[in-house]
Amino acid sequence: MSNEHIQGDSAAKNTEKAAERTEGRRAPRNQGGRSQGRAAQAKPAAGEGASAEQRSGQNRRRRNTTRHKTVSVEHKRPQITPEDKMEKESFSKPRTRNASKTTNGTRRRAGVKKNPAAKLKIIPLGGLDAIGKNMTVFECGDDMLLVDAGLMFPDDDHPGIDLILPDYTYVLENEHKLRGIIITHGHEDHTGSLPYLMKDLSRKVPIYATKMTLGLIEGKFNEHRVKAKLAEIKAGDEIKLGGFIVDFFAVNHSIPGAVGVFMQSPAGNVLHTGDFKLDQSPIDGVHTDFGALARFSKMGVDLMMSDSTNAQNPNFTPSEAEVGKTLRQIIENAKGRVIIASFASHIHRLQQIADAAVANGRKVVVTGRSMVQNTDIARRLGYLKIQDVDLIDAYDLKGTPPEKVVIMCTGSQGEPLSALARIANGEHRTIQIDQGDTVIISATPVPGNEKAVTRVVNSLAKIGCDVYDKKRAMVHVSGHAGAEELKLVLSIVQPTHFMPVHGEATHLRAHARLAEATGVDPRNIFLCENGDTLELSEAGVRFGEPVESGIVYVDGLSVGDTSRDVLDERQALSNYGFATIAAAVNVRKKQIEGAVRVEMRGITGGDVAQLRREATDTVKATLRRALDKGTKGKDLEKVCRDALLSLLWERTKQRPMVVCAIIEL
Repeated sequence: MSNEHIQGDSAAKNTEKAAERTEGRRAPRNQGGRSQGRAAQAKPAAGEGASAEQRSGQNRRRRNTTRHKTVSVEHKRPQITPEDKMEKESFSKPRTRNASKTTNGTRRRAGVKKNPAAKLKIIPLGGLDAIGKNMTVFECGDDMLLVDAGLMFPDDDHPGIDLILPDYTYVLENEHKLRGIIITHGHEDHTGSLPYLMKDLSRKVPIYATKMTLGLIEGKFNEHRVKAKLAEIKAGDEIKLGGFIVDFFAVNHSIPGAVGVFMQSPAGNVLHTGDFKLDQSPIDGVHTDFGALARFSKMGVDLMMSDSTNAQNPNFTPSEAEVGKTLRQIIENAKGRVIIASFASHIHRLQQIADAAVANGRKVVVTGRSMVQNTDIARRLGYLKIQDVDLIDAYDLKGTPPEKVVIMCTGSQGEPLSALARIANGEHRTIQIDQGDTVIISATPVPGNEKAVTRVVNSLAKIGCDVYDKKRAMVHVSGHAGAEELKLVLSIVQPTHFMPVHGEATHLRAHARLAEATGVDPRNIFLCENGDTLELSEAGVRFGEPVESGIVYVDGLSVGDTSRDVLDERQALSNYGFATIAAAVNVRKKQIEGAVRVEMRGITGGDVAQLRREATDTVKATLRRALDKGTKGKDLEKVCRDALLSLLWERTKQRPMVVCAIIEL
């Protein structure tokens, strides 16, 4: 599964101490029900060889929290800006460090002076339990950097939830140390938390990223009405942030402007690859910078952190150019409309779709909020080249022959409110699909989304569409390096210590094995969990004291009090329905006042008069017995609830949610 899998179409989905210090933010509370994680269990890949010092961190416990706050989002119908009305985007430029000449004439920059007493803390707050919500803290003395601030999209275990964010309480608690936020690329699993984080920070902390990444961030900030300092960097730049010197190097990924980061600190050097692959025929001509990796290796990489998404894939990841060839062939042979669902951020894919459409004499239609927004941003910044003459607004499509159109839309993950789902269900305002049209799903379903995608595909098949997906043709490739590519990078960098990141547990362990195979000492390979702390010093790398970590649920347009208990209740409601008990009692006289009412909704047999009578009689008899025993208050509600649940289980083999309201007179 690739990073772009969770990048998705966010617009289609609708978008404990530190909280007490911030006005308007409620203090977090521990999440009820299922815990988000165990005590710190991080250990080297070869756990038996771990030192006592390393193992000591395994027994420390940390709390997993859920935080809540409020957010408002503005939504307007996005439109693509005509070329003659485009304004040149300009972001501030940070001061870069100048190189000095050595005695042999080569140019180099002075590094950070090492301090034997210094200690660099590396604290992942997200990204190590899933492909998503990437966020890592780098802290040395009074200086702190944050690399990435992402989100994750929910699965079937999170009914009604729109987004999942990492709990960044630690960042807020140490805000005074924060010198800058570095974003490696523009995917939502690396940028999605930024609007929420920036609202919680008491000052404008500068955000450093490439032009494309900043453009996407700015678009999201405009929706959230957030003002921030956006500083544009380029691959090859070197900047000083507090006691850190940060080098940015180019990497190839499924979005333009992706970079890796090399950080020098008084305690040691860390290389973070970001998300990458080794595509040797890239669409935009940008290769992963092997020269920079070799240069950093010579400078000494004390700790390397690397993308683990495709560590289980034994092969090289195919080139994005192969997808373009397939798309052009399908469009060339298509008879009617061609509708292509892809990730809105996959600018390289969108470029290839547009090129194939124009080459076959078709106009390009862009629909879906995030697709329109990202297309507009990419065009304004010069990363996506589609001329006005080749574009048609979805609202102006009427009258255009079907065989002259290619539609780029959201919905590759089967989202019910996405453009493709609405087109398949005949609910789209401007686009109608007919028998003989061609639909291409240019993505791989995120685990958990397979059913939703299948549902959309079946709807299209009933209409008579010709549907292409990854199983039928090469209409999608990953943006992440496979095992052989990961080993190649490890061999070039030759890190002293290694920490796999960006993946689930299976991905991280697979990457750890690759590192060991390339010569990294297994005792120097660290498998961490969110909230763990690695401490880098002159003595090497060891586990430190873990910090609080957890998640934040975004539910609708507000981030409300949505705990695990609430989600469990939603699941119970959807699976088994609910019943209500209403009664008034006189506790002093030990008698029921008036009628006892039992209502059932969504329960098998709940509409049958016999079951309703039996339920009412059971609750009434239970209530009388409890009153005779002197039961009152919550205990009275409990015995009634248990009695009804027992009856419904006996009659229906279901355990619905039961809400009991007993009024004591």
